[in-house]
Amino acid sequence: MKLTILSLLTLATNAVVGQEAKLPSSDPLTVRTATGTFTGLIDPEFPNTRQFRAIPFAKPPVLSRRWLPPERLPPSNEHSNTTQFPPSCPQFVSAVPMFYNSDLTRGNTIYNPNPNGDQNDTSGLVGTATSEDCLYLAVWAPQVTAPRPNAGLPVLFFMTGGGFIIGGIDIPWQMPTSWVERSQSHIVVTINYRLNIFGFPYARGLANGHQNLGILDQRAALEWVRDNIAAFGGNPSRITQMGRSAGAVSADVHAYAFPEDPIAQAYYMQSGTIMGANIQAKDSTYSNFTFVARHFGCENPGSDEDGATELDCMRGVSFKDIVNFIGQYGDRGETPALRFSLVPDDRIVFTNYKERAEAGNIARLPVMISNTANEASATFWQPNITTSPDQSIITALDIAVMVCPTFNSTVYRNRMGADVPVFRFQHAGTFPNLNYYTWLGAYHASDIPITFGTYQLLDHVANTTQFEIDVSLSMQDHILAFVKDPYNGPQRTMGWKPMIASDPNGGDLIRFGAQGIVSQHIDGVEVDGVCLGLREYDPFP
Repeated sequence: MKLTILSLLTLATNAVVGQEAKLPSSDPLTVRTATGTFTGLIDPEFPNTRQFRAIPFAKPPVLSRRWLPPERLPPSNEHSNTTQFPPSCPQFVSAVPMFYNSDLTRGNTIYNPNPNGDQNDTSGLVGTATSEDCLYLAVWAPQVTAPRPNAGLPVLFFMTGGGFIIGGIDIPWQMPTSWVERSQSHIVVTINYRLNIFGFPYARGLANGHQNLGILDQRAALEWVRDNIAAFGGNPSRITQMGRSAGAVSADVHAYAFPEDPIAQAYYMQSGTIMGANIQAKDSTYSNFTFVARHFGCENPGSDEDGATELDCMRGVSFKDIVNFIGQYGDRGETPALRFSLVPDDRIVFTNYKERAEAGNIARLPVMISNTANEASATFWQPNITTSPDQSIITALDIAVMVCPTFNSTVYRNRMGADVPVFRFQHAGTFPNLNYYTWLGAYHASDIPITFGTYQLLDHVANTTQFEIDVSLSMQDHILAFVKDPYNGPQRTMGWKPMIASDPNGGDLIRFGAQGIVSQHIDGVEVDGVCLGLREYDPFP
């Protein structure tokens, strides 16, 4: 694990589980929850932010619990230090060169040390710092001396992206430390959840409703936060569920799967909605899981109709062997392609989102949706590239995968009435340390270091600019206005109105970083008009 200079306070010894959760006054770094007592840390670089880096929210899904839904932790008096980040959930570190594992985006993937202690983003092996015992969350909270509402601070609950195959807590770009240090008015929680075949197995031996384990992990983490965040100074009734990319799609999945008990007060979807998700087709043969099982000698054709024997056999195979087989198979480009992602079970993930949206079968909560202006560009990066890719192809993907699905998500929620406000913004900023190639524009994920304030991690490419800092601060303030009051905060503090897609001008949309302007209000039709045949889409506004 990475080492950090720490400033630790003395552990409080008088915490008793069973009393109302509260911050022990003698030690703000030791917090008692229903499932244990946890001591965090303060990094001297961020002296007003408490970090609790590895808190378990469910039992380890190992051995016989592999491929079962997350199980709640029992009440506990056990004490743990949470000063190191947890292992990431099992995932493969691809050896195929791509923009997102190049030096130009260093720090946007999981911590993956090699035996010499160096970062290794193209190992072609299972991540070194990964484990099946990975169901942990991390909490960043202001010091207890910070002013706070009597009921507690609002909470931003963040779910990582990564296409449901990679991602986790321990990603430098996604560390909210400087953001919490600056605001001192909100708490951020980030989580691990199971990925790939471990999170979305689509296995014959599992009960219907138990295939989307990664989503169930997210729900279990959200329930833990609801039950325990007050101990950190948070308000359990003011949780905003935020996700990026696959995490953003996940937030939308939750809105449809748990409409009567969403737990969250609002959703923030950063570069993704369920309307743009590529959900795999229903497969009555469970072919992908069985293909992997066959490789490990776990297939029993003709004598295992319910898949129980296959599943039990696979539970005995090392997770590293499974990850390496699937990952290296994919790196070689072999066919049939293997995919383990959202499973259409019509309980957690549905096959009829358009119809459900039109019928209003969705949580009636405020939503904020953001996109970058040129989402698809980084997909076309190649090592030693010398010429720009065909932007017309990139633009077509921008429109099909992000722009119009976001517009459709806006339209469906608008139909639910004014009590379901939709706030929209676009990140269009380009900066020297994020845009070594100008043709990239504001690419998918380029808004992460702006949102989290981690842009300095790219100073090895070029120096951070003051304009970049200004855009970051403004974006954070707009997001926090929503997090603090998702119904009225944006209008009251930012003059930012909900998006009304039926408005002839498309409604109010914020654009960040374009044309040397930190933030500006634009007509939504400038972005969404292409979906109605009214405008051409401009990926470089």
